[in-house]
Amino acid sequence: MSHAFMREGEDQWLPDVAPTIQALILFLTKENNGVRVYEKRNYADPSGRTIHEMSNGLSYGRDKNGKWEVV
Repeated sequence: MSHAFMREGEDQWLPDVAPTIQALILFLTKENNGVRVYEKRNYADPSGRTIHEMSNGLSYGRDKNGKWEVV
C-alpha cells in the first residue's frame, strides 16, 4: 500500500479516514487539489465486500479491519 495518500501538512493516511463514503469523498477531494471526487458506482466483489469505484480512476474498499484501501 502506497503512502502517496497523505495530506500536506497533516498526518492522515487513507487507512485513517473514517469508514464512511462521505469521509472517503472528502479525503480524496482534498487529495485532488479540491477538485471534487465522486462515487461512480459501487458493487460487491466475490467475497461480498463493497467496492466503490471513484471518479479519480481508482476503486476503494474496506479491509477486514474496516480501514480504507485501494483495490
